[in-house]
Amino acid sequence: MRGKLIEETTDTGGALTGPVGGLLRRTSASVLRTLLPTCCALCGQGGDDTLCADCAAQFFGAAVAAARCVCCANPLPGALAPAQHGEQFCACKQQHGPPARRLCGLCAAHPPAFDATLTAADYATPVDQLVLQLKFGHRLALAALFARLLRDAVSRQPGFALPALICPVPLGPRRLAERGYNQALEIARPLARGLGVALHPRLTARVRETTAQSSVAPEQRRRNIAGAFAVPDAALVRGRHIGIVDDVMTSGGTLDELAATLKRHGAARVSNLVFARTPPR
Repeated sequence: MRGKLIEETTDTGGALTGPVGGLLRRTSASVLRTLLPTCCALCGQGGDDTLCADCAAQFFGAAVAAARCVCCANPLPGALAPAQHGEQFCACKQQHGPPARRLCGLCAAHPPAFDATLTAADYATPVDQLVLQLKFGHRLALAALFARLLRDAVSRQPGFALPALICPVPLGPRRLAERGYNQALEIARPLARGLGVALHPRLTARVRETTAQSSVAPEQRRRNIAGAFAVPDAALVRGRHIGIVDDVMTSGGTLDELAATLKRHGAARVSNLVFARTPPR
């Protein structure tokens, strides 16, 4: 009996498993919460997680994902019928039921190179402060939170097709050396694990240093980013659905240029997985 208990509570590496192991893990977690209490990253309220339930529901809940253009993730007017607001649909319709894709007027008239965008939140107060802390404040622990919220957004999106490969928006060598890390890659790592999708950090490369899009006038952003990316191994891309991960999507110019580069190398479909989307002005 004693031998059986030992066998059931230890694995091949000697780690405790089974009921005894579970009890010890729960006890350890409780002790850690007592010694090192966690505060919500947004409101500062004490709790067991990086984000409290109230903030999660308010800033990252299902309402945030509702009524968005499936292509660029900009909000769509959802209160009234589509025809009353100029909301347009692509030609592919389900045989019985509503149209398969809801597009904003801009994406319907001028389709970007990417096919879909999914976001976890609006880039607005106070969520924008989290992004800035990750991007410029070296709070790398936030990347795991961003990835988890993106994964939850995927699970709430019916019919969202998972990509075959995930890659981050690449940084140029100078920007990477200045910052010390690529925040998009830090999000992509745990996101790929959470979705069960392969991560390829060097699927694309930035071959031309560019001025940060946020500091460029809107009418000059396309020219600023043109020709900035390359695909070192087209065989990895050809015929596949590629997911691009980034922290923020503003005008979409960077993601559009990267998607166009992937499509030129044979990608069948490109989807954006961005933590926060800047609302249109």
